[in-house]
Amino acid sequence: MSAIFITATGTDIGKTFVAAGLIRYLRAQGRAVDALKPLVTGYDTARIAASDCGMLLTALGRPITDAEVARISPWRFAAPLSPDMAARRENRALDFDALVRFCRDAIKSSSGAVLIEGIGGVMVPLDDTRTVLDWMATINIPVLLVTGSYLGSLSHTLTSREALRRRGIRVPGIVVNQTPGSLVPFDETVATLKRFDPAAAVIALPRLSDATVNHPAFAEIAALI
Repeated sequence: MSAIFITATGTDIGKTFVAAGLIRYLRAQGRAVDALKPLVTGYDTARIAASDCGMLLTALGRPITDAEVARISPWRFAAPLSPDMAARRENRALDFDALVRFCRDAIKSSSGAVLIEGIGGVMVPLDDTRTVLDWMATINIPVLLVTGSYLGSLSHTLTSREALRRRGIRVPGIVVNQTPGSLVPFDETVATLKRFDPAAAVIALPRLSDATVNHPAFAEIAALI
């Protein structure tokens, strides 16, 4: 059994893309793998296949049914907002202890690798007092940090890395998912992060049309689990 939490420097950076590609790679290698996206906002019941949980289920080779969605994503909110705001729109509140328990139970019961995809960036609020950072620190598993090559990504990445370090969270790898249309040099972004964070494996993931399982970046990511 092994587990890793996938977080990012912000929203729409590529967490699900990385997770789906990693799932496909592990399955192609004959490794048992499961994935969770426990918390989803902006959930549209008319577009389940295009949702994060839908894409993870597709990568897992699982049917996109209500039961399967509920199995990997039990907390789903319609508003495309931070979880605390989205929950309030529905007169609900996220049960942080239940969220943690759900993750721990899934890890404990799995005989293979477990990928847990977070929501947004490191400091996204979950409720009135806790953030994704608190979630990661409480379940206490290694974290894969996904970033981009957009202007500002270096500051966002190093700030996120510092927040994780201060909470004692192990970050074995940083994935630089190339940002479409960015004028910032991709190779230089990767080189800079390697220079500033030599303790982590900084993995370059050029923009792909889909999560291609044979791209060497996924082998590098898989080696961290």
